[in-house]
Amino acid sequence: MKTLKFYVGLLLLTFIFSVYTTFANTLSEKEKAGLQLMREEEKLAHDVYTVLYEKWQLRPFSNISQSETRHFEAVGVLLETYNLEDPAFEKPGKFKNQELAALYDSLVAIGSETLVAALEVGAFIEEVDIKDLQELLDAKPESQIATVYENLLWGSKNHLRAFTRNLSMRDQEYTPKVLSAATYSEIVGAKQQPGCGGNGMKQRARRGCNNGGPNCRNR
Repeated sequence: MKTLKFYVGLLLLTFIFSVYTTFANTLSEKEKAGLQLMREEEKLAHDVYTVLYEKWQLRPFSNISQSETRHFEAVGVLLETYNLEDPAFEKPGKFKNQELAALYDSLVAIGSETLVAALEVGAFIEEVDIKDLQELLDAKPESQIATVYENLLWGSKNHLRAFTRNLSMRDQEYTPKVLSAATYSEIVGAKQQPGCGGNGMKQRARRGCNNGGPNCRNR
């Protein structure tokens, strides 16, 4: 009986390994690299906003850092689903991607100078996220990945609007550094949009929404 249980367990483990391997093999190298990049980009946003909230005690940094945690976790679910290496370190401010590591140090230093500079750092981070997410979506990834990216994109647009609104309240006009002027104007001119936040976003990362984005909001 013990021998039978052993072989049943071995077969089950073999099946699970086969499923994970199949998932991983369905992705292109670009899709895999995209997921790992977004995992660390979401961590960068969270870590920078956490530092800037501690420095300036401005609520948007706290609120948005919590949102970035949910985004980070949603990408983490996809890494698990497709059996991919997680590049994210637990320690704040530490990154496997050396470009992001250098960017983190630079943005924290700039954002610590003045509150206006901190808000501009926030807007810049969201610009980078929007640009990278749009490029990843243009490459037509797997539907489950696209669903998460679409919702991350909606969140980043909301965050960009929040940071530029806070700059406007201080009589400061933000000039886009990454996005075109036309794209930036279109985003900030739109209304805040509810998204797939909280635990629901992680659940959708596991099962996917058919269309993502605004359609995902009502589920």
